Amino acid sequence: MMDFENYGNTAVAAPLSQVEKAAAVLLAMGKGVAGKLLKYFTQAELQTIIAAAQNLRAIPPHELLDLVNEFEDLFTEGTGLMDNAKMMEGILEEGLTPDEVDGLLGRRAAFQAYETTIWDRLQDADPVAVSQLLLLEHPQTVAYMLSMMPSAFGAKVLLEIPEDARADIINRTVNLKEASPKATAIVEARVIEMIDTLNAESNSIGSNKVADLMNELEKTQVDDMLSSLANVSTDAVKKVRPKIFLFEDVILMPQRSRVMLFNDVSGDVITAALRGTPMDLREAVLSSIGARQRRMIESDLADGDQNINPREVAIARRSITQEAIRLAAADQIQLREKNDLQQAA
Repeated sequence: MMDFENYGNTAVAAPLSQVEKAAAVLLAMGKGVAGKLLKYFTQAELQTIIAAAQNLRAIPPHELLDLVNEFEDLFTEGTGLMDNAKMMEGILEEGLTPDEVDGLLGRRAAFQAYETTIWDRLQDADPVAVSQLLLLEHPQTVAYMLSMMPSAFGAKVLLEIPEDARADIINRTVNLKEASPKATAIVEARVIEMIDTLNAESNSIGSNKVADLMNELEKTQVDDMLSSLANVSTDAVKKVRPKIFLFEDVILMPQRSRVMLFNDVSGDVITAALRGTPMDLREAVLSSIGARQRRMIESDLADGDQNINPREVAIARRSITQEAIRLAAADQIQLREKNDLQQAA
């Protein structure tokens, strides 16, 4: 809105403050140039400029040119000053990290960017958990949600949907028509609820930290801790246990994942890790390696477990589980069969 001071019958635009001038020039520069300049401002200065940008009056071209000359900087023609708030947010995102932008903006709703980011926020969740929530929705709603998700994440979610429902959802997605603004708003509100539900159920920060700690312990120690935790909260156990991966859990892995895991593990490490293990676990590991290596390891194990250093066994098992966790984090292997993951979810 134009801000005028009236002098007689002549309407004269109120002069811009220095902060408003700075905001105007930054908006005119565009993201590329302005983003590089942001690092030279303090946070307090940036907050002041943001506030000025949101309430900046329309600026005629000749006045803008005078401002540019005054600042002795570049002026990109055609940038425009029609949407100052979104333009300023774009400039901030070009030159600062997301956390810094959020800190400066406070509530991102001030720049009306929340709606464009809910799908990115959704992809931080577990695809299995998301698929379980989607199955509660109408297939047409699911089709729209899949069409809006980032492709890589949407593909993972689609694979977790039961096959009998998957074909119908794919068909609906292929023939999807443009949704009305009202329908879009309803679906996006539902996605926000899903995100809140997933965050509340996962408690990822705390449960991940506890799982990381327990992954460094022996199975007997973990069992004792989980037993004690169950006396306090069974829900906490349900959140933590699926994220714990011990050497004994190797038997729960898909065969293909086991083969990939042990492909680069030395025979000495495998031999040490298998000391004192039950036959079913031993067979699960040995069936995942080559015949020649298997014969060598079986020969070493046949000598018995006398004079075995428990510390060496623990180190060998931990090195294998840590490698498994690393490969799983890189989506190269699965730590459990899909049905086990769905039950955990």
